[in-house]
Amino acid sequence: MIALVKMASVTIVAAFAVQTAHAAFTLTSPAFNYGGTIPNRYAYAGYGCTGRNTSPELEWKGAPADTTTFALTVFDPDARNGQGWWHWVVFNIPGDVMKLPAGAGSGSDALVPQGAVQGRNDFETVGYGGPCPPPGSPPHHYHFTLYALDEHVDGLSPLASGPLLVKTIRGHVLAKTELVGLFKR
Repeated sequence: MIALVKMASVTIVAAFAVQTAHAAFTLTSPAFNYGGTIPNRYAYAGYGCTGRNTSPELEWKGAPADTTTFALTVFDPDARNGQGWWHWVVFNIPGDVMKLPAGAGSGSDALVPQGAVQGRNDFETVGYGGPCPPPGSPPHHYHFTLYALDEHVDGLSPLASGPLLVKTIRGHVLAKTELVGLFKR
């Protein structure tokens, strides 16, 4: 009987460990792996860059159960001599949404979930602005950061910048996850 109880305890502990391992908050893209190269079609269209300026498809799982909304930023810390460059700002993505389709960052809001708001990037446009580092520079790192929030973000203009969004959500982040892609030309 003691052996059966021990075995049952081990089974329960093992099942809990597997369930916990699957509960990690993760962000992925079918377009590129973490640390992989972002395909050129997602690069900026202009300033000598020849991409389509299309945001990649993004998927996530494992968000805390009490997530109300998500916020997403794309930031290149290597740009402007280390000052960085904001490529995409999106907030109020409903808490039951687990993916954004390719092209969601078009700025038209046609492909973002209802209620989501796209802010202003450092190209001074609303929506996604793809990678476009200077020619010959080392690969830049593009941090796609997804925040699970405990409440809806109120009071921000659709022209909100990345730094303003990050400051506004401080104290309301339940979890965050990141996908980093590389790009050079």
